[in-house]
Amino acid sequence: MIQLYTPTPADAAALDAMAEASWRDTFAHFYKPEDLNAFLEENFGEDGRLARDLSNPLMSWQVARVDGAIAGYAKMVPPNLEQAHATDAQLAQLYVATDWHGRGVAQALMDWAMTTARARRAPALLLTVFEENHRAIAFYGKYGFVHVGDYAFPVGRQIDRDLVMRLAL
Repeated sequence: MIQLYTPTPADAAALDAMAEASWRDTFAHFYKPEDLNAFLEENFGEDGRLARDLSNPLMSWQVARVDGAIAGYAKMVPPNLEQAHATDAQLAQLYVATDWHGRGVAQALMDWAMTTARARRAPALLLTVFEENHRAIAFYGKYGFVHVGDYAFPVGRQIDRDLVMRLAL
């Protein structure tokens, strides 16, 4: 059974380990080692962005646990995309551990994100997704998200094209 909860800074190490493993599993093969290592160092680990963001009161988190293990998480941030309006909601990350793909974790986290956005009376929910992440693009498409623009996403010195996707609420 999937259990959702709001994490605390005490969850940082376990959440960070799951997120880094998920990111490596999904994306590492796209990058040169130096770009990959620069990205991982900036975003994960004791001093990484994930640990810092966990205590940011402007961000909302939800973690999915299954059988005591972290299976995934979602993070919402204040809207900062060029295509966003101040009243929109923005899902910055939705990560699912590889072993939990296709088992309802992503759906539970997306339901939380949509419920949170609607509770804030946001007219739309926006997110970005790497153009080569076809599984995620298809997942978001099933919810009705549409491509509304592009976003330059740096991974080390490599700049990727992320799709900005929007769901009218």
